[in-house]
Amino acid sequence: LVPLLAVGSSAPVDEVKRAASSSCPSYTIINTRGTGEQQGPSAGFRTINSRVTSALSGGKIYNTVYPAGFNQNSAAGTQDIINRITSMLRSNSKECFILEGYSQGAAATVNALPSLTGAKFEAVKGVFLIGNPEHKSGLTCNVDNNGGTTTRNVNGLSAFGEGGIPSNWVSKTLEVCIYGDGVCDTTHGQGINRQNLQYPNDSPTQNLGTQYITKQLGGSS
Repeated sequence: LVPLLAVGSSAPVDEVKRAASSSCPSYTIINTRGTGEQQGPSAGFRTINSRVTSALSGGKIYNTVYPAGFNQNSAAGTQDIINRITSMLRSNSKECFILEGYSQGAAATVNALPSLTGAKFEAVKGVFLIGNPEHKSGLTCNVDNNGGTTTRNVNGLSAFGEGGIPSNWVSKTLEVCIYGDGVCDTTHGQGINRQNLQYPNDSPTQNLGTQYITKQLGGSS
């Protein structure tokens, strides 16, 4: 649900430096891009991830492999997230993870959560979502881009049925929805609009994400 953007690396993994947080000396940020973004890092998280990996070494960034097509079928992304966590924990049972998703990528991430149980649940230290079409009203993890509550009690385009963030994940999730973003806030906006495209260049969103992820990884926010 973002326009086609020219992004740098097409490889799914970008290696970063090593070792810093005592609780998460090795961590992987799984970054799931939005509709129309080329395979690689999402524009929504580039600034955040650059800041986090500069402050806390030991990090790797994995760019979820899936089409991010306009048909909104994100199932391949969901499965890739699950597979990546499973395979990495086989190699290092102490690996920490942060999950990020922008728009369709947020939906792919949310849909992976019910399958991340046991050791996989414990390994994921935080989930950071922006412009989530599965945004559900009333969750305490719902904030606007200033950390406020103006979008706490609104629903996204796909907020129906039993989907959305499972209750046991709410405490380790921060979901940012800008007021009027028609993808996550259908009360005050309609469809893919200016607000939905605002996150990559929105300083409050980028600051919230940097602080939240650094804290969840055991660093100083």
